[in-house]
Amino acid sequence: MFDLIIAGGRVIDGAGNPWYRADVAIRDGRIAAVGHALRHEPARRVLDAGGLIVCPGFVDMHTHSDVQLLANPAHEAKLMQGVTTEVLGQDGLSVAPVNDATLPVLRAQLAAWNGDPPNVDWGWRTVAEFLGRFDGHVAPNVAYLVPHGTIRLAVMGQDDRAPADGEFQRMQEMIAHGMREGAAGMSVGLTYAPGMFATDDELVALCAAAVRPYGGYFCTHHRSYGRGAMEAYRDSIEIGRRAGVPVHLSHAHVSFPNNKGRAPEFLAMVDRARAEGVDVTMDTYPYLAGNTYLSSVLPFWAQAGNPDAVVDRLRDPALRERMRYEVEVTGSDGFHGVPADWSTVQIAGVSTEAGRWAAGKTVAAAAAQAGAPPFDWVCDFLIQERLGVSALFHVGHEENVRAVMQHPAHMAGSDAILIGEQPHPRGWGTFARYLGVYVRELGILTWEQAIRKMTSLPAQRLGFPDRGLLRPGMAADVVCFDPDRVRDTATYERPRSYPEGIPFVFVNGVAVKEHDRHLGNLPGRAIRRGLRTA
Repeated sequence: MFDLIIAGGRVIDGAGNPWYRADVAIRDGRIAAVGHALRHEPARRVLDAGGLIVCPGFVDMHTHSDVQLLANPAHEAKLMQGVTTEVLGQDGLSVAPVNDATLPVLRAQLAAWNGDPPNVDWGWRTVAEFLGRFDGHVAPNVAYLVPHGTIRLAVMGQDDRAPADGEFQRMQEMIAHGMREGAAGMSVGLTYAPGMFATDDELVALCAAAVRPYGGYFCTHHRSYGRGAMEAYRDSIEIGRRAGVPVHLSHAHVSFPNNKGRAPEFLAMVDRARAEGVDVTMDTYPYLAGNTYLSSVLPFWAQAGNPDAVVDRLRDPALRERMRYEVEVTGSDGFHGVPADWSTVQIAGVSTEAGRWAAGKTVAAAAAQAGAPPFDWVCDFLIQERLGVSALFHVGHEENVRAVMQHPAHMAGSDAILIGEQPHPRGWGTFARYLGVYVRELGILTWEQAIRKMTSLPAQRLGFPDRGLLRPGMAADVVCFDPDRVRDTATYERPRSYPEGIPFVFVNGVAVKEHDRHLGNLPGRAIRRGLRTA
């Protein structure tokens, strides 16, 4: 007997094949059969999917849910839009592995991404212990990348220098240990301390020694998305070439004013690398604004050390003036080499009640209201909030977004930060927006192309052979959506708004969403690379 038969839908299997009408049968958390007339077989439940597209569950290739998912296991923001797997550990900074010294530093540094929710027990220390927190306790599945910056912090602190021989060996051992515990690869954040202090040679050596032996991939938030973007993309690809590992380019949105119209140049670079045998892929979100913490605009030298050290520099008048010149005149490395336009930087989240008035305002508007020069206001606000400020950066180009999403090596990733008074709508709308706007309304992608980018292609990159396809034996992560109605409703003004037209979501064969209601079920688990996932 089947547990569930999803009957009469238009099946898009995730591989890019044309849709066909069929029934999908689920038993014991796996796809048991896909075929015609299965609805007449014995089943505990038969769900009529007439008029719906039935496809694998969506994989969010770039998320910042590491701690928020533990604080809110139902994870409505993602489950309501059909996301059944979240990839954590991004941008070289996350919360495992940690020790008693690094944990408080990371909690402070990552507050603008994760907050510091009081209902989370921070008792884990290893990657395995962290992943164990998710098994059967959250709604979606999770995958993990070993974060290079977190490893570097544990071994070298916040020092801006090359590792000594013993330190390099210790970093290598920690990354390899995380890979053996099930991580899918290693992430780096080359505009965030302390990862920004690593040389390309360090990254090549670590990838070759600790990632390649386990079949993992190198996931890079590279050194510049602005003035030096093309060089940074090229350098990231070269790291993968030299180390012999696949390269995944995070949020490759080709933004900032100087990159308008340069997506074809970027994509030609990717095509050349792939033709030469370098396995390069990328993810993007379908929006024009970026989102990270506000202190990332500071020059790299100003971000060195722990949060107290950064705050002390912000208080120093001479150092503040040096920062101002680099940020506003020459374009700091922290702001990707582009002089800051404060009218494009919008406060998204703050840490104190005193700072809430600024949420939703641009820096230019908030500074004017406070009667202060913009950079001075930024410094004083960061001091007040102890760096715990997130911001939106409205620096994207629609033509670049459309060009990149059409590339066959592209996949979907929300890069969602789910905290803050005025967060980015991509946390609630990315996957529905791809389907409703870029498939149905604009015809930039077909249904089959878009679904492949959300399902089998991410599973292939992650190394999960039993995910991402609707075929017998595969894990039963399944989404049913209405192609005529699916749409995002989240906006910059109302970001926490769930999408429409996605009535059914199943994780490991268990119903999580029915119609517009999250059922509260928590069937998710950590998917560990190299191990059977269900």
